[in-house]
Amino acid sequence: MTSIDLTNCDLEPIHIPGRIQSFGFLIVVDKEYAIRFHSDNVRNFLPGVADNLLGKHLNYIESLIGLKNQPDFITQLLNLGKAHKNFEPVNPFQIHISGVPFHLIISTAGDYYLLEFEPALAESDIQKMIGRSVSEMLADKNLQKMLDNTAIEIKKIIHYDRVMIYRFAEDGHGEVVAEAGNADLVSWLGLHYPASDIPKQARELYKLNLTRLIADVNTEPADIITTADNLHKLNLTFSQLRAVSPVHIQYLKNMKVASSFSISLLYKKELWGLIACHNYTPKFIDYKERKSSELIGQILSSALEYRQDEQNLQIREVYQQKLDKLSKNLQGQESIEEALTSGPVNLLHVVECGGAVLMYENKMVKLGLTPNDEQLTQLINWVKENIKDAIFYTSALSKIYEDAGAYRDVASGIMVLELCVNFEEFIIWFKPEIIQTISWAGNPEKPVEATSSGHTQLSPRHSFEVWSQEVSGTSANWNAEEIKSVASLKEEITYASNSKKGALLYLNEKLRSAYEELDTFSYTISHDLKNPITAIKGYSQILALDESIQMSGQKILLRINELADKMHFMINEVLDYSRIGRSAIRGKKITTRLLINDIIKELGQVYDTRRLKIKIGDTPDLFGDSVMMMQLFSNLIGNAVKYSQQANPPTIHIHGVLNEMETRYTISDNGLGILKEDIPKIFDLFHRNENVKHIEGSGVGLAIAKRIVEKHSGQIWIESEPGKGSAFFASFKN
Repeated sequence: MTSIDLTNCDLEPIHIPGRIQSFGFLIVVDKEYAIRFHSDNVRNFLPGVADNLLGKHLNYIESLIGLKNQPDFITQLLNLGKAHKNFEPVNPFQIHISGVPFHLIISTAGDYYLLEFEPALAESDIQKMIGRSVSEMLADKNLQKMLDNTAIEIKKIIHYDRVMIYRFAEDGHGEVVAEAGNADLVSWLGLHYPASDIPKQARELYKLNLTRLIADVNTEPADIITTADNLHKLNLTFSQLRAVSPVHIQYLKNMKVASSFSISLLYKKELWGLIACHNYTPKFIDYKERKSSELIGQILSSALEYRQDEQNLQIREVYQQKLDKLSKNLQGQESIEEALTSGPVNLLHVVECGGAVLMYENKMVKLGLTPNDEQLTQLINWVKENIKDAIFYTSALSKIYEDAGAYRDVASGIMVLELCVNFEEFIIWFKPEIIQTISWAGNPEKPVEATSSGHTQLSPRHSFEVWSQEVSGTSANWNAEEIKSVASLKEEITYASNSKKGALLYLNEKLRSAYEELDTFSYTISHDLKNPITAIKGYSQILALDESIQMSGQKILLRINELADKMHFMINEVLDYSRIGRSAIRGKKITTRLLINDIIKELGQVYDTRRLKIKIGDTPDLFGDSVMMMQLFSNLIGNAVKYSQQANPPTIHIHGVLNEMETRYTISDNGLGILKEDIPKIFDLFHRNENVKHIEGSGVGLAIAKRIVEKHSGQIWIESEPGKGSAFFASFKN
């Protein structure tokens, strides 16, 4: 017998179980409405139905249900849903079978239509309760109290014995962070559960199906009947009746739970957690009640997102104030090292840390609590050999670098910012150890037990007694705002370093002198390079007129023309970049809506915009240099269009927000996105990401955009995810 443990869960194809829960029945038809699958319990609900329905037309089922006024009512519903490409408006459709009310729920599964029939309970006052419950849920701005209120209100609505709010950690394990339960139940508040309890593919389904009911763990599921060649073709991802994994059923039985119901909680479209409801006797919630519960989950998800964003903004503002002061230090002092390490605001203030080390120009400067010099030397050597990311962080250093266990009290967590790989320059921040006791619902390291026959069976924390574990060698986590703060610091250091030493540290003294005399440099580019390129292009065009030149020669001449155009474009880009730094701002009020409209019209000359969707929201006016602002928005909107061409359809959002402090514009797309490791370098001159090198570009446009924003005393930053698109933000003080 195959040994079963919790690691099997990640491999289980739970979206194609081949069975459904038996409280309802399933009919699956193809595009011509012929029955291709059905559950084997249909006869329990439809008296007189044939044992095998495969190949029969949908009309057969309609005749058995027998609506006199609408003999082909299911066909009409399908046609209506197909026309609108959405079955939400028709779900659920109430019918009666043998005098018993049922809900019909229709959904798609590839080339098939799922027709699910389940009991419809008597109308309750749940709709009336939602408004009052939501008000109670959101009555307190404190996140924990909001979660506590939610658990209480959900229990009032659905009357389950226990309602928990279960939050996922970064590693996938979960914690009960709020609870409302019957008085006779032992509280599970604060208990942790390993990631294997809800495996990865199950968490993905929770993002698609926002509610999930298991009505009775002790009933046998109904098999799905089909032909042999179709056996594994029915995807039940969006099914309401989809059967439950036997592993999970055994898990619930071990907990003495007879029925469970869950509501997904999302943050930024990712699974934040679940409202997990347990009942110790079987309990059915009909479709309308589940949809109402889903609405409550969506409201709570929005509130969570708002609270979290609000908290992140407060943290960001604190870090930004520190960065502004550091930026002034960097611009005002000759020494980068002194600007970062001396004074009341220094490297210790851009993240929450206990100490930091700056490795710069072959010198090591320590701040706060750090490992000793010998330990630091060994750690830095390890970093050089093993760390490849521009920003690296961990909250459990000793797990990946064993020697760090000797100084875990000051450096259980580190964040490394690479400043210049050629010169081996770094900043390393340290977080101290936080020893904590985690209470697990049973020993998470013992997921199986032996039976009397010698086999092993799933027993995930069979008794569910609290199992405490002391965790050492870990620090507080590095949060997203700290990572953004460090990325911004790198930009400030790079800009200050370039201002003091030249565009790049490895340029020789001659190039540094040329940078200081930028006007002469610009003239040389425009005159000495552009004129010869123009001549090359002209001569190649003349040669191309010679009909005696063979086809291969004509191709070479065409390539010369293309490269000459590209060089001309690059020179203009570099000139624009240098000119922005020297140009004075000619400030005036800019009607941003007109500017954006002009840019969009021009894009039609360069890109195929027939499929393009551009959504423009509010466009508050700006004050600044109109030429520079035109260049800024052209670069950002043009990039959004260029890198979303492969999306279907490419979609661009442009909107601005005006408040007392600033005007902020966001330009987002659904394009290729940017790898996390490339984000700190995205505004570097001539930098191009690996995933866009097949797309034409110079690597100068975003550097120009950054210069323009900074010239207007503003800020520019990016949020992006590969394959999902990017959002650029530019803010200007009012």
